Amino acid sequence: MSRPATLIPGGRRSRALLIQRHDNGHWEPPGGILELSEAVEDGLRREAREESGLDIEPIALTGVYKNIPRGILALVFRCKTTGGTLALSDEVGAFRWADDSDLAQLADEAYAVRVLDALRDDHRPVIRAHDGTRLL
Repeated sequence: MSRPATLIPGGRRSRALLIQRHDNGHWEPPGGILELSEAVEDGLRREAREESGLDIEPIALTGVYKNIPRGILALVFRCKTTGGTLALSDEVGAFRWADDSDLAQLADEAYAVRVLDALRDDHRPVIRAHDGTRLL
């Protein structure tokens, strides 16, 4: 199990925090790989803090996404901010609070759908497969 992405609602309407990665310039939700002995919730908190400077609290699992060619399984959670301040890092060059209308222009389909799924009113988790860029 790897790359549990975190989504963070903010403001009066649901939005998600996207980061722009330094290594490839892509916009995606904060996330990363769990340490072997790390609890999922602790990994979510650590990755959100490392990539955004924000403290978060997980609310609900919103989706499971498998990158078929790479064999990577990502868990996506809806989270709320509990503190901290946005801060750039060696990994992150920019931040953007995005709503559903921003996603098609900012993120590849495989990442945009994760945010759209997390922003749905029906919080039932979905399961999807992709090739790293597009849904399958």
